[in-house]
Amino acid sequence: MKKQFHYGEDVLSPGLALDIVRGRIEGIISHSAAGKIQKCSDDVQTIIHRKDIVYGVNTGFGPLCTTIISEEDTKILQYNILKSHSVGMGDNISEEISGLMLILKVQALSKGYSGIQMATLERINWHINNRAFPVVPCQGSVGASGDLAPLAHLFLPLIGLGKVHYKGEIISGAELFERESLKPVDLGPKEGLALINGTQFIAAHGVKAVERLKNILDSADIIGAMTLEALLGSARPFKKELHQIRPYEGTIYVADRLEHMLRGSEILKSHEDCERVQDPYSIRCMPQVHGASRNAWKHLKDLLMVELNSVTDNPIVLSPEDTISGGNFHGQPLALPLDYSTLASSELGNISDRRTYLLLEGKTKGLPKLLMEHTGINSGFMIPQYTSAALVSENKSLCFPPSADSVPTSLGQEDHVSMGSISGRRVNEVIGNVEKILAVELVCAAQAFDFRRPLKSAPVLENCHSEVRKIIDHAEVDRVFAHDLEAARRMIASGKLVETAENASKEFKIDIHGGNDELFGLY
Repeated sequence: MKKQFHYGEDVLSPGLALDIVRGRIEGIISHSAAGKIQKCSDDVQTIIHRKDIVYGVNTGFGPLCTTIISEEDTKILQYNILKSHSVGMGDNISEEISGLMLILKVQALSKGYSGIQMATLERINWHINNRAFPVVPCQGSVGASGDLAPLAHLFLPLIGLGKVHYKGEIISGAELFERESLKPVDLGPKEGLALINGTQFIAAHGVKAVERLKNILDSADIIGAMTLEALLGSARPFKKELHQIRPYEGTIYVADRLEHMLRGSEILKSHEDCERVQDPYSIRCMPQVHGASRNAWKHLKDLLMVELNSVTDNPIVLSPEDTISGGNFHGQPLALPLDYSTLASSELGNISDRRTYLLLEGKTKGLPKLLMEHTGINSGFMIPQYTSAALVSENKSLCFPPSADSVPTSLGQEDHVSMGSISGRRVNEVIGNVEKILAVELVCAAQAFDFRRPLKSAPVLENCHSEVRKIIDHAEVDRVFAHDLEAARRMIASGKLVETAENASKEFKIDIHGGNDELFGLY
């Protein structure tokens, strides 16, 4: 039997959200949450029958908030809002991010402040558990008043419209109903607004970014350590005593990881009495640079922990007598840390490219220029670094923060917006580029490692090098290096490189987590 997560009761973390969307954990609505959900739904019915004027329940939306809607038309209003707000454009988001949006929405609605019906939540949960993830275009949200357009597309299938990814196909909502003998959800007052108001598009991209950024942070430490070994760099800048007198959490964590990954290295021992005074910054400042990006990652994760367990729609129904039209839907609390994380991701690529350049210079004893013995007729690894440089420059151009911009919408009613949806998409785009930049360094570091034979590195790094050599051979002459780069990118993006290091650390009883798994974990 699968482990269960209780929506509205348990604390949702990025790791748990990913476990649910991947089918490792089953999400259910708890009994205590069901009671709160039903009470709030009853409160909305009370408001309707009393004919109290409440935004979004019996009024129009946005600049139409002063237009009163009759009791008979309140249901029609909820269907119309799903249709009218489905204006997304561009490529479709991934199935996984669509599924994450559903999960995050169920968690928020299960808190019992939104006026949603249990039947509606149960249908959304059916979509999650049966992997019927809606087709959602990536463009159209300004990240305030909720991610309106993406969320409207997300919930069109509830009423038989829109499209879904289902059993390897994209089918219409109507066809899904026919296949599974489903009927349209009978939306009640306020439900349409509750569904489309919220930050779930931004937050789902944030969950994915937290996972992917953690992976490239871990990968960068491993690859950077391999490069250090190939360049005969020193491990002294990673001593604990140095970082305890400037005790940033990320810096201490990275320094400890690097120091442990290098323990027992024959290569390191072979040049401990050399005349070199210090290494270039891209080698000796890895704790400070990688660590700063770790701090940015932790900041994003900590704020996501708040967001994933919050109510972000509008209005909030505290009781029939107390409804608040506020701004919990505003994406600014996530937009800023997402932009910060974009910069943090880009910097990992920037410093990686500098390390790759050092590997190619031919200035380190034992390493031939361009990492190939017979250059001239061969270009060696000259041009892969061009690709790395191009990606670094592209990332710099992507680092302008979308949250620095705001364009008024809704005829001025919504006069400041976060653009956090763009921030969420942007950080994942930059992370994808960094995976490629690190792939270039990994290919070059593995090539340089070979020139240190017969000396061996530390066990974790040796295992990582061996894993690379299972799919990428040492290059004696030029070849189509694009194949090697793509193989390395897949190894990094899939988490295989990090998994190899983890397995080696367990086998050889080496702590490569700085003794602090919880601080920098996904849960």
